Amino acid sequence: MGRLVNEAIHKSVQAFVNHDKELAKIVIEEDEKINQIEHDLEQSCIELIALQQPVTTDLRKVITVMKACADLERMGDHAVSIAKSTIRVKGNKRVYEIEELISQMAERVKEMVHSVLDAYTVDDVEQAKAVAEADKKVDQMRRDIHAECIEWIKQDSEVVVGSTDYMLVSTYIERIGDYVTNISEWILYLKTGEIVELNTHHHYPEEN
Repeated sequence: MGRLVNEAIHKSVQAFVNHDKELAKIVIEEDEKINQIEHDLEQSCIELIALQQPVTTDLRKVITVMKACADLERMGDHAVSIAKSTIRVKGNKRVYEIEELISQMAERVKEMVHSVLDAYTVDDVEQAKAVAEADKKVDQMRRDIHAECIEWIKQDSEVVVGSTDYMLVSTYIERIGDYVTNISEWILYLKTGEIVELNTHHHYPEEN
């Protein structure tokens, strides 16, 4: 499921920056596979709880699976939202510098997804914490892209519509990073039995 989600993220951003509507449609169609896996996992977990009544570590394992797959499913939904943004685009003036920043941001998130899934597989708490820490850079990249979009809008009114989409897509990517952090938190829960918030967004005010 994680592999499919990571592919969806990569394809959706590639479709967006290349204005590839056919690839965007593929992302939307393939999201059904992700949804089905989440459904199957959830059903299996419910059956395990009902039939085997797991306790302590086993119960935490089942809860972690349910929570992690729900977060992955939402990440897939954000990839679909990026794909839909691609389909909406109708010849808007492009800003290649911003599209490159979006590609870099998406690549960083893709690496985070890969790392958190590795950490999940081997219960690596330290790697999970490192992934959550890396999300701070993703948050900053989103702020940088928004600031860059605003500067371009000030200079050229023809990029207003396109820049709005850039800001929207960068926000979707940031949200994916947030869900990766959630999975890091569930890895900690599995190992320690404690729910700990990592890289919270409770700071105020936020620039841009």
